[in-house]
Amino acid sequence: MRRLAGIGAILVLAVVALTAALAGSSQGDGGPYEIRAIFDDASFAVQGEEVRIAGAPVGSIQSLGVTPDKQAAVTLEVNDSGFTPFYANATCAIRPQSLIGEEYVDCNPGTSTFPPLQRITHGPGAGSSLLPVTRTTSPVDFDIVQDIYQQPVRQQLAILIDELGTGLAARGSDLNAVIHRADPALGYTDQVIQILARQNRALAALATDSDAVLTPLARERQALAGFVVQANRTSVASAARATDIARSFQLFPAFLRQLQPLMTDLGTLAGQGTPLMSELGQSASGLAHEFTNLTPFAQAARPALIELGAASKQSQPALVATIPLARQLQSLGQQGAPAAASLDRLTASLNTTGGIQQLMKLLFYGTTASNGFDSFGHYVREELLVNSCTSYSTTPITGCSSKFQDAGAAVARAAVRTAQPSAHADSLVARAVRAATASRPGNGQLSGLLHYLIGTGI
Repeated sequence: MRRLAGIGAILVLAVVALTAALAGSSQGDGGPYEIRAIFDDASFAVQGEEVRIAGAPVGSIQSLGVTPDKQAAVTLEVNDSGFTPFYANATCAIRPQSLIGEEYVDCNPGTSTFPPLQRITHGPGAGSSLLPVTRTTSPVDFDIVQDIYQQPVRQQLAILIDELGTGLAARGSDLNAVIHRADPALGYTDQVIQILARQNRALAALATDSDAVLTPLARERQALAGFVVQANRTSVASAARATDIARSFQLFPAFLRQLQPLMTDLGTLAGQGTPLMSELGQSASGLAHEFTNLTPFAQAARPALIELGAASKQSQPALVATIPLARQLQSLGQQGAPAAASLDRLTASLNTTGGIQQLMKLLFYGTTASNGFDSFGHYVREELLVNSCTSYSTTPITGCSSKFQDAGAAVARAAVRTAQPSAHADSLVARAVRAATASRPGNGQLSGLLHYLIGTGI
């Protein structure tokens, strides 16, 4: 008997655990939690709109349908498991979220002290949890309220009220219950009236104070009338572009979806820029002081800037007249580019081979000078010193290598990189040297110097 009792207890625990698991998930497989909510009127709710709990998006509208009783059946899908399951005291209401008619479903999942919502086992919405119409609220849109004041809705409402007066005679309590059921907001009307009754003194003071507020408005009634006239003109112009405005509102949701990543990045930037803004706020007083000090400087600089503008205006013709000269200089620069390139190569070669240094050594070591004086005044006496070490040579000379060893090696390297002068050029140089020495007999020193500088046999 004890064994049977233990087996029975285990079976009961298993059934309880299975029931709790089925109640904890509308799908039974760990998928999204689905709720089939019954509304008197789903208004402008469409598939894909958000389902929110305490303002936080937790899911979306999966589908919409109609029950046999002509009520709206809205299937809600909750993806956040932290807000599931819904309990028997859960409520859902369709609310507007923007001026363009978009709506969302605002839900309260209830408390765990109540049992979970009943699960639909067969028929439409099988597998989802049922939220009955008594726990839902349908919206009454503002345009529907406005229609009461327009024909023929106003006449139809009067006829409806007249006929209801006959049909609902002696059924005031039932009518009151129906009205409160039609719009739960009316169920709180009595509470609102009681609150207003308790605040009658405050309302009396408000009425008294409103007179003080309305008196200035009365003085500006012409401005208010003008505002109404301009608003009427704006409304007429808007009505003429009603199609374009409607198209703008249709594109507005897509624009908001594209704007959301940008706003997210801006929020991140604002969060990261808060320290910088704080530091800028601390230095704002110093910057204000600096800008205050810049004011006299700016005032003093204004005449100078005006004079500078006048001078620029006067010099403009002269500057324009220099354009041809600038073009000529540009042309000269372009034509002189090859010569500049050759000069660059020459200076690079002189720097590499040490030609300038060797010439300075020649002038320093190969010449002597002493001052003289005669009847005409002071003069400089020069004498060229030419020996075996002053001759041009590409190879070291015995007894002279201590002075020209580095120079000879540099000259040898330069001789390999540069082209040799032609035989015709050598003959011209030789003839010129012979002619120079022939014109001045006995000038052997000049011949040796030319031989050293040119390196050509004479």
